[in-house]
Amino acid sequence: MDLFRKTIICFLIVIASMFNIMLAQTTNAINWKEDLKIYKTSLEQKHIDVYNSITKDDFTNEWQKIYNNVESLSDFEIILKLMRLTRRINDGHTSVSLRNMSTHRFPFEIEWIENKWYVVKTLNKNKQILKTTLESINGIPIDTVTQKISEIAQFVENEYSLKDRTGRYLTISELLFNLNLIDSTNEATFSFRKNNNELINLELNTITNDIWENSNLSMVTLTVPEITIPNNINRDLWFTSISDTKAVYINFESYPTFEEMQVFGEQLISYIQENKTKQVIIDMRENGGGDLYVGTVLAYALNLADSIDWKNGVFVLTSHKTFSAATSNAALFKQLLNAKIIGQPTGSNPNGYQDMDSFILPNSKLVITYSKRLFRLSNQVNTALQPDIIINQKKSDLVNNIDTVLRVLLNRF
Repeated sequence: MDLFRKTIICFLIVIASMFNIMLAQTTNAINWKEDLKIYKTSLEQKHIDVYNSITKDDFTNEWQKIYNNVESLSDFEIILKLMRLTRRINDGHTSVSLRNMSTHRFPFEIEWIENKWYVVKTLNKNKQILKTTLESINGIPIDTVTQKISEIAQFVENEYSLKDRTGRYLTISELLFNLNLIDSTNEATFSFRKNNNELINLELNTITNDIWENSNLSMVTLTVPEITIPNNINRDLWFTSISDTKAVYINFESYPTFEEMQVFGEQLISYIQENKTKQVIIDMRENGGGDLYVGTVLAYALNLADSIDWKNGVFVLTSHKTFSAATSNAALFKQLLNAKIIGQPTGSNPNGYQDMDSFILPNSKLVITYSKRLFRLSNQVNTALQPDIIINQKKSDLVNNIDTVLRVLLNRF
């Protein structure tokens, strides 16, 4: 009888343990069906015109497939499917953001230069791969990898931002893993090719974004000797003279507050008037957007300077990274300041859905962004702001840390 009682007690303990495990799993499970309903209804209510590119029937049918299969999908598989669906809205400001997700990254950054992916930033301990080209991941050719990444990359508005975003998303290990490109979210083997054609095979471990942002990094810094960065400045918005010229260089990398731009404009105009500046270069190649109305404060300030050559002396530099308000301001500078656009086509369109806002899905905490306004700042529909003079970074200049765009432009002065 004692043995029977012991057996019953052990059986009950096992059942209780299993119940507790099941309860914990149920408690921790994300209610994706509720989130999916909120995702769809919120986009319909908040977006200015969510069905401008995809029909409501097509969107609903694809959404319904995700909704019907949530029980058989992992959390990240659901996220990937939402990323694909959101891309079909065809709006670079309407996206699935991963900023609230616990993701990991491989410790390097790449950029597309002369049809190859060049490493432009990495950890100091891996500096041997700086300026090499990325050839493969776990033996999979980089073209195959980037094709798969490009299908789910977010904040894409045209072919130019697609290339830029693909490079940014390629280092996220959870994406690579769930696209069946790597076998683990913790490590992978990367092949890099040096300029002398030597191949470097390197096994890299993932790190969190916080660790990456606080690490000692080796990076490519492109410049020209005529421009010296002043000390003690706001790294995102500053100006300086260009030696041996009557020109001023403005680095406009991100947007300050309205009041800060007013102060900056006053300081800039004082400098221009004192030095009788004739040419102005506004560099927006790294500017991913902000408040376009703040950008118009800069245009207002510059318009007060009579010494500027207003026929041929104003230049705005753009790249595939120039996005959102930065694209809009570049287009406005072309109109308001008679500026010539130099560099690469922009990553967003001056005519399009902008003014981004967001909401958070309550269970998964996934952030969904969307457009609130429609801007029309160009005669060209559904295309990037095209430069008056196209200049791309050269590989030969990259090796020598020379900024090709500035080098070519200054040679014209």
